Amino acid sequence: MTKRAVIALGGNALIKPGQKGTIYEQFANTRETVKSIVKIIKDGWDVVLTHGNGPQVGAILLQNQAGRDLVPPMPLGICVAESQGLIGYMIQQCLSNALRKEGINKDVVTIVTQVLVDDKDPAFENPTKPIGPYFNEDQALKLLKDGYQMTKQKNGWRIVVPSPDPKAIIEANIIKALLDDGIIVIAAGGGGMPVVERKGWGLDGREAVVDKDLSAERLAEAIGADVLLILTDVPYVYLNYGSEDQEPLRKVNLEEIKKFYEDGHFPAGSMGPKILAAIRFLENGGERAIIADIDHAWEALKGETGTHITK
Repeated sequence: MTKRAVIALGGNALIKPGQKGTIYEQFANTRETVKSIVKIIKDGWDVVLTHGNGPQVGAILLQNQAGRDLVPPMPLGICVAESQGLIGYMIQQCLSNALRKEGINKDVVTIVTQVLVDDKDPAFENPTKPIGPYFNEDQALKLLKDGYQMTKQKNGWRIVVPSPDPKAIIEANIIKALLDDGIIVIAAGGGGMPVVERKGWGLDGREAVVDKDLSAERLAEAIGADVLLILTDVPYVYLNYGSEDQEPLRKVNLEEIKKFYEDGHFPAGSMGPKILAAIRFLENGGERAIIADIDHAWEALKGETGTHITK
């Protein structure tokens, strides 16, 4: 039977450290990123791709701020939707071109995706997640007038938003139907647009961001994926990361990784959500979660590199 994988691309898939983030750089990086994805598809895997959007949504917020006197600024949820479209377009085009060069006749489609969250999630009362670029004080004051909450950090002011826990992928049935038809799907980009269910209304967007790896896990559950492959900028998950005695984890079981997680080895702002996503995936029926660097996705899936977490 065909195996299914959800592949979560980290932010460095499109913009490398030190780059300005021009569209030409992003397309060049995307062309490199999809080479491993093509190998995975060529090996017979059905895949759903998801991705981060930090630099791109940050740029959109900057454009909003710069043009606010000419056109009305858009709320965060709309900015996330914009970033889903532009990043999906790049991945969709680059992956389609690469597949054709390999003689693989598969369609690729991007789904602008909503993610259900709980309207009573405590995160809404405590916005702590910084997003986008740094602003000076004058810019921050204008953004405060637009309704954004701001926090002052060492390098300037940043927008802070709630980050509620994802509960379900609204378009999951559509994504699964497309997969069943052999179509490669790009979905839940940037964690998806968070929405709540309101009585007598239906779905309604909330100004927040959802962690992309936690959304990728909910998506993997919904489509019955065998593997959740989380790609980032390090080759392994490490204990004591950044210290002289840091230790790479190559193969680890569910109980071991849960103990490490509970002992605080993985910070909330970096590896923590990835580990939590892996734990949830295995607890909800997944076979294997892999965390590896983005340049070696194919090798990680084959078991040659990366951290492999199993039951």
